[in-house]
Amino acid sequence: MKNIKYIILFLFAGMVSCDKGYLDLVPDNVSTIDNAFTNRFNAEKFLYTCYSFIPQEGNTSANPALAAGDEVWYPSGYKNNGIRIALGEQNITTPILNHWGNGTLRVGIRDCDIFLNKIDEVLDMESQEIQQWKAEVKFLKAYYYFYLFRMYGPVPILDELFDIATPVDGVKISRNSIDECVDYMISLLDESIPDLPLMVQFTENELGRVTKPTAASLKARILMFSASPLFNGNSVYENFTDNDGKALFPSAYDADKWTKAATACKEAIDICHEAGIALYQKEDYINTFFVSDTTALNVALRQRITQKWNKELIWGHTGSTRDIQFEAMPRLFAYEKVPVRARHCAPLRIAEMFYSKNGVPINEDVTWDFTNRYKQRKATEADKFYIKEGEVTANLNFNREPRFYSDLAFDRSLWFGADKTTDDKDQYFLEARYGEFASHVSGYGYSRTGYWPKKLIHLKSAVDRSFTLNAVQYTFPIIRLADIYLYYTEALNEAKDAPDAEVYEYIDLVRARAGLDNVVDSWKDFSSNPYKPSTKSGMRSIIQQERMIEMSFEGARFWDLRRWKLAQDYMKKPIKAWNILEKEPEDYYSPIILYYPSFSERDYLWPIKESDILDNPNIVQNLGW
Repeated sequence: MKNIKYIILFLFAGMVSCDKGYLDLVPDNVSTIDNAFTNRFNAEKFLYTCYSFIPQEGNTSANPALAAGDEVWYPSGYKNNGIRIALGEQNITTPILNHWGNGTLRVGIRDCDIFLNKIDEVLDMESQEIQQWKAEVKFLKAYYYFYLFRMYGPVPILDELFDIATPVDGVKISRNSIDECVDYMISLLDESIPDLPLMVQFTENELGRVTKPTAASLKARILMFSASPLFNGNSVYENFTDNDGKALFPSAYDADKWTKAATACKEAIDICHEAGIALYQKEDYINTFFVSDTTALNVALRQRITQKWNKELIWGHTGSTRDIQFEAMPRLFAYEKVPVRARHCAPLRIAEMFYSKNGVPINEDVTWDFTNRYKQRKATEADKFYIKEGEVTANLNFNREPRFYSDLAFDRSLWFGADKTTDDKDQYFLEARYGEFASHVSGYGYSRTGYWPKKLIHLKSAVDRSFTLNAVQYTFPIIRLADIYLYYTEALNEAKDAPDAEVYEYIDLVRARAGLDNVVDSWKDFSSNPYKPSTKSGMRSIIQQERMIEMSFEGARFWDLRRWKLAQDYMKKPIKAWNILEKEPEDYYSPIILYYPSFSERDYLWPIKESDILDNPNIVQNLGW
């Protein structure tokens, strides 16, 4: 939160079962809690404490969605929490990134319950402000439950404060079903939305506080997960029950869930529009110096993520983004010492995922030579805004859509940014073959794949004279408008018998912002499968690829592949890269296999720590663990 001071009150000196069970249910120091609500000043501190448990979405070690899938890869031997999961090291003894029985979210939910139970006792507050604060905390409680739900599936829902005298045996609760969890989270959001402001009133100190667009968008996201194959008609979990025989997953597919999701997405879009939230466009990039339209679009596409609190952002995490920029930024010239790690990097499959310049997949574009994509060619004057003229790089890097160049950096590509932001005739260009300044170095500070996620680097982040990265901070997106547009498109397509103009409308808005033609015309004019957008299954594939492109490197792909039940298809394919230890182009651009990942049915959901199940026998383990 901007200018919000997080004050964490240590209210739980004694727990029901220290570090055991699902939630800490019985606070020890009741007088401390009462003091927290003696006046508005102290109550506001507690409110900010409820916010303080929001997970660090932009932290590569804390957010599994950034590194635990197939979207980035690291040098061999280097491991953060995410890559450990990608390497198959998840386990039940000490689960990686565990939030079930020993994490901050359980404390956050407990603090939200305390706040909701006590805030009406504050005497020096207007009732309207109390209602708004309660609405914010109901949202936070729903968000923390959703974070757990997305990881573990069915979770125990606790909606009451237990009396301090309640024995431990009285709070050993069971898991609620998928539908019960969804209904509860939606009920919290439905209660909160009417009492939330359309936008923050004081931008100097309230940016990041919950608003109507935030809550409506989270509601849409929850219902999208509820409607998706992982949680809707998943036959693998057909007989998954708790110890009393209660079914934890729905027994059959419910098509009406897509209709509910579509309705929620449209409501969120309308509320966002009312609040002035809109797609960040090329015209929003203001540069008093001369740049071409090509560069202006390239920069605007980068700034849809990295311009702090830009008009597309619905809600974001304001923690430091220096870490992710330090991990993802390439070396732009020769340094006396290594100023960036440059190791949070995209495999070849991600480079191949982006469309051709004609807005269709490169393996479908009848004008694009997919077979010879690994061959090399020399850049000409026509490529001057993306690739250094006269330099040789792979065919794969030519004639691609604008987001390919705004979101990725690669050998011989141009970099408009850092201390070169006034003239696109004067840009950095990357030299990444073995022995060059952006190439392999000792240790783990280099790209193992040959591609960097430029999308995550602020336009003006640069290395200063002391060879230290001066990372310009931005708000890491949790929800932005393009995300909701694509959710709506997906939900409509699933809810209808066949796609129509309403299905195409919002995906085409996202494509138009990226400089692409609409879906129907693009496939008709350039695809080997021109009728693909006219079928439900064909449009589903188009929407999924569009989401993976537009939302790349933000964590969406990790969760989308799971809710679509496609993670097994992707995570069983080898991770490929350029041969970065070679100097000559024909050798460098020879793909190699870095790793053969594995993924089984059990990996769709997190394991529950073994000791937590021993402490509470009412909790059943997720299948396969």
